[in-house]
Amino acid sequence: MPVVPHRFLFRFSFPVREVAQSATRKAFLDLDGIAPLPDLGGLDAAAPFATLRAGWNDAGLGFRLEVSGKKMPVFAESTDPTENDGLQLWIDTRNTQSIHRATRFCHQFAFWPIPNNWPKANSKNGGSAKAGSQQLAIALAKEDAPMSRAGLLQATSRARRGGYELELWIPAECLQGYDRESNPLLGFYYVVRDAELGEQFLTVGREFPFDHDPSLWSTLELTK
Repeated sequence: MPVVPHRFLFRFSFPVREVAQSATRKAFLDLDGIAPLPDLGGLDAAAPFATLRAGWNDAGLGFRLEVSGKKMPVFAESTDPTENDGLQLWIDTRNTQSIHRATRFCHQFAFWPIPNNWPKANSKNGGSAKAGSQQLAIALAKEDAPMSRAGLLQATSRARRGGYELELWIPAECLQGYDRESNPLLGFYYVVRDAELGEQFLTVGREFPFDHDPSLWSTLELTK
């Protein structure tokens, strides 16, 4: 295995399409026709177990996570959301990748399924249920992003064969400085955690301080 991961040697940028709100799920984007973000794990021989779709519009950002390959139940019992199975996101609305400490434009969010609330598959809402969501303070930040609107975060989860699906909505009110016309590039990083399958990183792993260093993040291009 190389001393430096191959994914560390590149800066990645991903185009993300403008997407309308879902007609059936008003708080979420219609991501049904959106391709997942590219899997970069192959550069370092890391096998993926999750796919992540993303979309945007002026009202905010939407994502859909699909996890597969599980044989054990979902773990969602920790009071620390970063220890539960689920998704963590880092978003910088200024995409300032020359800094090593987060500013007030940098945000961290955690989303996780709550399997004990999943309805039966034949229920009226199609087997989906409210999922957990939380905004987190970024360690060592120069300034903390506002957190007073974190209650507006939306997430649902549902069981899938061998895994689960997690859909989430981050409204513009939760993203300090979110304005596509002025700043169409967002700094971006994600980690999918699973107690059974391990962790899937966008690029570098825990040997690098991606959790608080925006210079290690990639870019989302908000395209029309």
